[in-house]
Amino acid sequence: MDKINETSGTDFILLGLFLDMKHIRFFIGTMLVIYIVALILNFVLILLICVDSHLHTPMYFLLSQLALMDMTLISSTIPKMATNFFSGRRNISQVACGTQIFFFLTLGIAECLLITLMSYDRYVAICNPLRYALIMSQKVCLQMAAISWAGGTLTSLAHTAYAMHFPICGSREISHFLCEAMAILKLVCDDISAYEKALMVTSIVVLLIPLSLIMSSYAVIFLTILCMKSPEARDKALATCSSHLTVVCLYYGPAMVVYMRPSSYHNPKLDQVLFVLGPILTPLLNPLIYGLRNKEVVGALRKVLS
Repeated sequence: MDKINETSGTDFILLGLFLDMKHIRFFIGTMLVIYIVALILNFVLILLICVDSHLHTPMYFLLSQLALMDMTLISSTIPKMATNFFSGRRNISQVACGTQIFFFLTLGIAECLLITLMSYDRYVAICNPLRYALIMSQKVCLQMAAISWAGGTLTSLAHTAYAMHFPICGSREISHFLCEAMAILKLVCDDISAYEKALMVTSIVVLLIPLSLIMSSYAVIFLTILCMKSPEARDKALATCSSHLTVVCLYYGPAMVVYMRPSSYHNPKLDQVLFVLGPILTPLLNPLIYGLRNKEVVGALRKVLS
């Protein structure tokens, strides 16, 4: 980190991740290991869903889309962070910064939308099983995936373009390990009250309303599970629901704390912790939650290995 940064007048400076930590090299190395393991686990999960005919169901198709989003999301943050740390060059151009914000928001919003649609899949499977194949057809699954990707892309494009057009005053140092919209806004010398209101509206539409729909669907699901007479069916339904609810908490928890707080209450260190828990650890935990706890996925893995 002793190298002199060669920056232009429009470059931003990423100060990095927990610079006051004593063993920062070990921590960055751990992040790289997490990145590699997350890529491998998500790739294996997608591969199993593709090659095993028993996994060609709506739930696993949506899960494969989530794994693809996880791979892309974690790839939009850690490689740049590690490159900056080991090269000593912490600068990032304005175009590259806007690109990182765009991909980060696109994937984050798309995952929130997809997780909401996955709760509808669980609702139909448990509360209306006789019509499951009819309702959750291949066309409907493709539409769900398209809505998630398109919704994330369009929303992210609007926010990225608007956030990056503000003039920057004074220092261009970002107290973060990635270019992130809320961190950029702290450097702006213009009035951003209108943008903060738009960000709050987007957070309600993307986070609060979908989370309310998820909770409502699970209220009906749990009532249906309680009425089941078969203990095996009840246990299987609960296992599937618990996996999805765990993923919901991992995605929505950090995102709501980051994006639904007023800008005056933002703390750089707390935001960094939340971004490590969300966009970095979640892509690692997601395939473990759905893989190791799922007998069908474990069975498919044994078939492939044998």
